[in-house]
Amino acid sequence: MTAFPLSPPLFALFEDLPAPVLLLVGVLGVLLLVVLLCELLGTRYIPNNRVGVVEKLWSPKGSVSGGRIIALNGEAGFQCDILRGGVHFGLWRWQYRIHKVQLVTVPQGKIGYVYARDGEPLPPSQTIGRVVACNNFQDARAFLSDGDDVRGQRGRQRAILREGVYAVNLSLFVVITEDAAYRLNMQGQQEVETLLTWQKELRRLDGFSPIVIGGQALTTEDDDEEDDSPGARRRRAKAAAPAPDALPVMGSEEQNPADTIGIITLHDGPALPPGEIIAPAVGIDRDDAHYHNNYQDIEAFLKAGGRRGRQYVPLIDGTYFLNRWFATVEMIPKTVVPVGYVGVVVSYYGRVGRDVSGDHFRHGERVSEGERGVWERPLGPGKYPFNTYAGRIIHVPTTNFVLHWITDKSESHRYDEGLQSIDLVTKDAYEPLLPLSVVVHIDYQKAPSVIQRFGDVKRLITQTLDPMLSAYFRDIAHKKTMLELLQQRDSIQAEAREELRRKFRDFDIECVDVLIGKPDTAEAGGKIEQLLEQLRLRQLSIEQIETFERQRAAAEKLRTLNEAQATAAKQTELTNSHVQVQIAENQGEADLARARKAAEQMVVTAQAEAQQRVLAGRGEGSKTLQIGLSEAAVLLRKISSFGDPRLYALSQVAESLSQSSQPLVPERVFVAGGGNGNGDNGHGSTASQGLLGTLISLLVAEKSGFEMGDANGLAGLKEFADRMTREAMASMEQAAAPPALVAGEKAAS
Repeated sequence: MTAFPLSPPLFALFEDLPAPVLLLVGVLGVLLLVVLLCELLGTRYIPNNRVGVVEKLWSPKGSVSGGRIIALNGEAGFQCDILRGGVHFGLWRWQYRIHKVQLVTVPQGKIGYVYARDGEPLPPSQTIGRVVACNNFQDARAFLSDGDDVRGQRGRQRAILREGVYAVNLSLFVVITEDAAYRLNMQGQQEVETLLTWQKELRRLDGFSPIVIGGQALTTEDDDEEDDSPGARRRRAKAAAPAPDALPVMGSEEQNPADTIGIITLHDGPALPPGEIIAPAVGIDRDDAHYHNNYQDIEAFLKAGGRRGRQYVPLIDGTYFLNRWFATVEMIPKTVVPVGYVGVVVSYYGRVGRDVSGDHFRHGERVSEGERGVWERPLGPGKYPFNTYAGRIIHVPTTNFVLHWITDKSESHRYDEGLQSIDLVTKDAYEPLLPLSVVVHIDYQKAPSVIQRFGDVKRLITQTLDPMLSAYFRDIAHKKTMLELLQQRDSIQAEAREELRRKFRDFDIECVDVLIGKPDTAEAGGKIEQLLEQLRLRQLSIEQIETFERQRAAAEKLRTLNEAQATAAKQTELTNSHVQVQIAENQGEADLARARKAAEQMVVTAQAEAQQRVLAGRGEGSKTLQIGLSEAAVLLRKISSFGDPRLYALSQVAESLSQSSQPLVPERVFVAGGGNGNGDNGHGSTASQGLLGTLISLLVAEKSGFEMGDANGLAGLKEFADRMTREAMASMEQAAAPPALVAGEKAAS
């Protein structure tokens, strides 16, 4: 028997190895032992930026059933619970497969859409799954299990994900964001194509961004610069657009994009009843239990009775996070009622109301606000978020506006577009064209009745006012000649104003004024121009007369001006002459004063001399007086011999007349006045016969022995005789006075 040597111990194999190799072999051995231990314990590690979707390969409980694909009770298949970051035990590789997927990230200011692979099937009347309390799709068990709330439904979901990071079971849910589609590859390329189609459609609608009305989106500039998606490009283009104050004003053809509202169309919920085109407003009061906050709480909206279709209540300025699978938004401009207008609302939506226009008004119904028809109260000037799909606002001017019946002329409001000058035929067969302007006013309270009656202002003008005014002025022209039509324009205008005011009241409008222009005579063959030329010549003559009169007045004014200018030119000489006159006056006054002193001296001297002569003549005068007295006594005896002094005076007059060289009886005698018309039988008044007649009558009456009946004549004769007597006495006294005395008295006087 042969003996073999024994094998060396195992560690003897490593005796010759270097120490570093031995250390490395030891470390690898330890690691291998650790790995084997982990596998035996079913240890799995999930990074903190991922989640683990558990797929159970086999289970004693069998596979999932009932059409589900997610296991809730430990069946084989994808499990509803996920693994978060960390180390997990008991997950043996021969039983579990762990799919490590990314956390779902929704960028700031963005929206994420969710598609559920499992859950209750959708009914035929429902398009997207209802909202279930499942912690934003992070609790798959709550989404799928029966509980107090309803179970989740498979398909596209009504609930959306706002910005943030979510740990979602991607075997149950697919999350679509603007940049990515988070999913677990289970259905191959077909699912990928479907997800890409949805993502493309949402990008086209800008559905990954909130609805912003009247402002900018909520994304940051840095995100937009890094993002090259269509939505980001649209936002960058909007940010680069001009400021709102640089855009055209409201009412122009272009609309300020900030002055818009959003019309909502919902794609889920009960359908509208037959005959309705707009879904009614529900849950709009904050105190309402089903307040849906502008369609953002979909379940509250549906519980309040909301219906699918176009909604009556629009979105106004603000930011709204809406599910675009549930609702689409159409931006329309706000309705602006300018100053000077009111907006009459013709509503297509609302309940059938009661006609408030009365039984006498048979041009349509006028209803209260919120009812279907023409509202009785118009909208005043302002800006309104009016849903133009639910009605129409017709602008009615409330300020005075002018309508021109003038060919090829129209105001900016364009109401008179198409109106032409009125063709007339006058009484004398002229055919002028009459240009006409009418100032019209519509009471704002009567604007709804105008719209009821005519539909709009343009139809009122073309279908009523135009034929009425044309017929009225043609009737006037038939009764007037061409000259009367031209010359009586003011009276025709005043008459037309009053008549049209009366007629316009029947249509709930007011005629403020009627303005008639010059008739167009271009096509009248020159005949009307001949009439106008005659009128022009006539007026020219009148104006020439006035011109000549004014020229004469101007000439007089010019003469006055020339005199004033000549006076001004000689003003120095006039001043000098005035000074010389004053000097001469002063010298004259001085000479006068000297002359007065000399005269006073002479008077005093003359008085002294006269006194001397008087005293000297009184002696001689006494002698002469005695002689004069004797002569006077003779004269008195002669007068007394006549018995009546008047007879003596008459004899003296007769003697004087006999010695006169003038004939006593004139060759021509002019007798003034026969009778005085007072019943004196043609005998004139005694006072009118003169002194000679009175003396003759007195003489005849005295010689004939008749009494004088005229008291006036006797009184005049007596007065004459007395005067003659006084003169005779004076003559005797003078004759009796001494000559020296008389001469002294004359000198003294």
